[in-house]
Amino acid sequence: MSQIAIAVSILTGLGLFFGGALAVAHHFLHVEEDPRLDATEALLPGNNCGACGEPGCRAFAEKLVARELKPGKCTVSSPAALERIAALLGVEIGAEERSIARLKCGGEDGSVERLATYQGITSCRAAVIVDRGGRACPWGCLGLGDCVRACTFDALTMGARGLPEVDPERCSACGDCVEVCPLELFVLVPEGQHAFVQCSSPLVGAEATARCAAACDACGLCVKASRGALEMAGGLPVAVEGRTVPREAVWKCPTGALVWLETPRRTPAEPPAQHLAGGPHG
Repeated sequence: MSQIAIAVSILTGLGLFFGGALAVAHHFLHVEEDPRLDATEALLPGNNCGACGEPGCRAFAEKLVARELKPGKCTVSSPAALERIAALLGVEIGAEERSIARLKCGGEDGSVERLATYQGITSCRAAVIVDRGGRACPWGCLGLGDCVRACTFDALTMGARGLPEVDPERCSACGDCVEVCPLELFVLVPEGQHAFVQCSSPLVGAEATARCAAACDACGLCVKASRGALEMAGGLPVAVEGRTVPREAVWKCPTGALVWLETPRRTPAEPPAQHLAGGPHG
């Protein structure tokens, strides 16, 4: 028998042996999948957005069936869908406050002096390398739309002010804008948090407002009017955990850096936008 024939016989024998071993292992080690898993996944929005903390709806459904998480952790599902999931699994819905992406910058066009005109790739990541895009405030939004292009839920648009604007009803808190912003200007905040500081500058006083008219100058007026709900940290007002910032604290801000945000909830009849295939979260 030729060496080629011997080699073919050996490979064929090995293939049959390992194939048989796998078949036997599959027969004796196969674990039946809980039939509720597919049904639970079908009731989820299918966004694979990651807002629940899991890499996708399938992974979230597995945690639900295993009772490691509660349906309410999915903040983009409608109340009716959450009720059906809870009934299917025989669990409570659970309360989870929805989060929304917010931009820590109010330096719109005209508020910030432009030291140079950036000419290059239309990308914040590229512009930040070239002297922070030529703006007098190196901590502010460059307005070149990396976040808008990264958002697969159409929750971000470039506004007339030259800053990205968040649509609270479309935002799924997936975190794509947080990840893509080179200056780390996006944060996810609870929907019920109305007082928000639209500034990231570490400067104080006239030094801050000389670079951006909308910057926080760390005057502390908002802190004094907050009844203990705000404190200064790094030149910016920060909310004290467990305290609610009163609206009058926002009125005291002389530059408009501290704003009051209204966040209307999506009605149950409106399904969330579907996550496009191939996005960062699957």
